[in-house]
Amino acid sequence: MFTPYRGREALRQILAAVMEVFTDFRYVREFGADDARDHALLFEARVGDKELQGCDFLRFDEVGLIEELIVMVRPMSATLTLAEQMKAKLT
Repeated sequence: MFTPYRGREALRQILAAVMEVFTDFRYVREFGADDARDHALLFEARVGDKELQGCDFLRFDEVGLIEELIVMVRPMSATLTLAEQMKAKLT
């Protein structure tokens, strides 16, 4: 998605769609100090017949709530399949 989504409802819709599109989802590594506001979570999953790797970049506010979530995935073939399936779920 190229347009930022804002708010809990938008995030709820996106995560619900992701849960339908991804199979075999698993987090495999976490980066960031316990007291840091920034963390990264490396994950692996399948979308259709494609395997992908991705990273969730999280920024927490001063009370520990998620302030920002950025997701990146690779390789391009899996990214294109993910984009197609997410578009179908969100439109």
